[in-house]
Amino acid sequence: MDEPLHLHTTRIGTGTPRVAYLHGLLGQGKNLATIAKAVADTDPGLLYDLPNHGRSSRTGSFGYASMADAVAADLRERVGSSGAATVVGHSMGGKTAMALALRHPDLVRGLVVLDIAPDDSSHGYGFQRLIGALQDLPLEAISSREDADAALADQIRDPGVRAFLLQNLHRRKGGGWHWLADLDLLADALPLISGWPAGVRGVYDGPVLWLRGGDSGYVTDEHIGPMKELFPRTRLVTIKNAGHWLHADQPEAVSQALGMFLASLRPELGR
Repeated sequence: MDEPLHLHTTRIGTGTPRVAYLHGLLGQGKNLATIAKAVADTDPGLLYDLPNHGRSSRTGSFGYASMADAVAADLRERVGSSGAATVVGHSMGGKTAMALALRHPDLVRGLVVLDIAPDDSSHGYGFQRLIGALQDLPLEAISSREDADAALADQIRDPGVRAFLLQNLHRRKGGGWHWLADLDLLADALPLISGWPAGVRGVYDGPVLWLRGGDSGYVTDEHIGPMKELFPRTRLVTIKNAGHWLHADQPEAVSQALGMFLASLRPELGR
């Protein structure tokens, strides 16, 4: 019998969670901690490690619908059958958040999508190369995280990207290293990760904040039409001087935009 799916979460703030945060490919929930903490006084949140990432279960397969359903089931237990939450997702987590809103609209009070569109994104950062570099790293020869960083430097020249990726490198209790993310599965699933699932359809008519990095190529004006077909109440905001990881490049600007969006939803709660 398969083991039950476990989603690792980290609570930010106190009280019933009102925001769920979903990270991007090769990330973890903690990647969104800065923006979650910025709004936690009024809107406590949950940082999710998505399946095959961080400390959540490995599933043996990849699918946006199944990931969205897993998050929805966990979130529904936490907010109650009559509750709803704002869902914030970056990149792969943004597609998961969109799928969640389309498949479980009753659970989603509002949607925040960070630098991704409901379309093919294989033109983006080149994750095949990044995952390949991690797979090729000889873990048995690594004695420290600094060793790993130096070994990756020739293939991944941006130190910030290396630091992001190396969050996945974890030391075993008995010695040695392993990857928290299921690199082999994710490498094989890249066409699915980059695409938009054909089976996820419908219209979510709740409020949507769509943030894109001004220096990123993931969201173009050509994506506005397809986005609004699925999410007609979308408002697009461009964050200046930010790339694909806009929440890391401009955390204050992203936090401010998120805070304003969350504040706009509070009258709907009778507060």
